[in-house]
Amino acid sequence: MQFFKVKTVEETYAMIEEKIPAITDTEERSLEEALHYIVAVPVTAKENVPGFDRSTVDGYAVKAKDTYGSSDSMPGFLTVVGIVAMGESAATPVGQGEAVYVPTGGMIPPGSDSVIMIEHCEDHDGLLNTYKPVAPSENIIRAGEDIREGEVLLPEGTMLRPQELGAIASLGISHVTVYRKLKVGYLSSGDEIVPYQTEKLLEGQIRDINFLTIAGLAKQWNVEVIYGGIVKDDFQEFQQKAQSFYDEVDCLILSGGSSVGAKDYTTDVIQSLGSPGVFVHGISIKPGKPTILAMANGKPVIGLPGHPASAMIIFMLFGEKILQKLKGEKIDKKPDRIFARITKNIPSAPGRSDYIRVRLVEKEGEWWAEPIIGKSGLITTLVKSDGIVEISSEKEGISQGDYVPVIATR
Repeated sequence: MQFFKVKTVEETYAMIEEKIPAITDTEERSLEEALHYIVAVPVTAKENVPGFDRSTVDGYAVKAKDTYGSSDSMPGFLTVVGIVAMGESAATPVGQGEAVYVPTGGMIPPGSDSVIMIEHCEDHDGLLNTYKPVAPSENIIRAGEDIREGEVLLPEGTMLRPQELGAIASLGISHVTVYRKLKVGYLSSGDEIVPYQTEKLLEGQIRDINFLTIAGLAKQWNVEVIYGGIVKDDFQEFQQKAQSFYDEVDCLILSGGSSVGAKDYTTDVIQSLGSPGVFVHGISIKPGKPTILAMANGKPVIGLPGHPASAMIIFMLFGEKILQKLKGEKIDKKPDRIFARITKNIPSAPGRSDYIRVRLVEKEGEWWAEPIIGKSGLITTLVKSDGIVEISSEKEGISQGDYVPVIATR
């Protein structure tokens, strides 16, 4: 295989979309335990929400036409004939010239078609003065206006955020069918790599911080991460460890050993895991060009660069997409991003996508992206950054003041 027959960012996204399958294993989970899981079976409403017409304010249920012409200088007059208590049905009907008190969330009594806010009227011992007209249906949520019976509330592939869990609960549903949680394996390689807990480094040694950053991202995405430790630059040891580890997980992440060094065995190890093998061997991107993506016997393998900043950026850009596909989550083709103005000129080579770490600064009501310049191996550039600016491959750079897309990193 020719090394660095690189793919563009767009080609890489397209190949991820094409080649990464979704897992099919599902499970039933209670809503309390389903946060950030992916819906495997569409959630369909079996009832209306709300189940009855209800008020959105504290006020009086009335016939809207009875309030027409009301003003501070010339109020209307209605007779208060009852009260609706919370959690009870509205038994007292509203006739012409009448009003019934209704609290927020209370049932709308029959005969009324609107609610006048308590701030816009005044009850004088059963005589209601109205100081503002209301329109039909004003301050009322109709039965089924929020969710209608038979409606598909959540399609397959929806990630369950707190708001989705609340919507499901409103239907009286306590359990949901979701895809099971992914299990991802992480393995570091390199003679120079030592556990991050190592207090005193020998000359030439590097602590394995990539595990913490990459595993931290994966856990944020509701993925279980298993650490396989560190393997030396020995092909047989590397291959045996990767193979045994690979059999236990849904996806394998290898950090380091993806460039052209004499002891970089990552590509050969990945190819040995199964077919069809490597489908991306280098991406036209900076930082992170020496990235490897593969499929081996139905499971994805991600070969990350060794430099911490490069590894983290690549995993945010492409690793998340791979895991989303694997989880069965319906996703957009590109990362979520906001727009900010760049504080300085940044040159870029055409034909290559560049990703620049930036700090977001608010100036006079606008967000500005301030580049954090540093080599890809510098850890502090990640700590100081709030996001990443994308300079697409067709551009030759960006100018101070330009609006640029920023991929948020926190």
